[in-house]
Amino acid sequence: MKRYEGLFIFQASTQDDRVKELIDSISAEIGAHGGKVETTQKMDKRPFARVADKKDPAGFYVNFIFEAPPGTVSKLRHQFARIED
Repeated sequence: MKRYEGLFIFQASTQDDRVKELIDSISAEIGAHGGKVETTQKMDKRPFARVADKKDPAGFYVNFIFEAPPGTVSKLRHQFARIED
């Protein structure tokens, strides 16, 4: 198993309850692919250094440190790209 770090940025308009649901679903998805989440660090809402879209000047940052078998990350990227938040 290899050790990975994943940084997720959710839209600023996402409610706290929804952020908790997303964290749980991401952890479950990592576990479903044979991985194990070591640490989840919720860094709350932070402004972007460069604003590409005036609609979203900030976002919720969540950092995951996890272990997973090699080749799992490409499958997880595909799954996580479907999350609209």
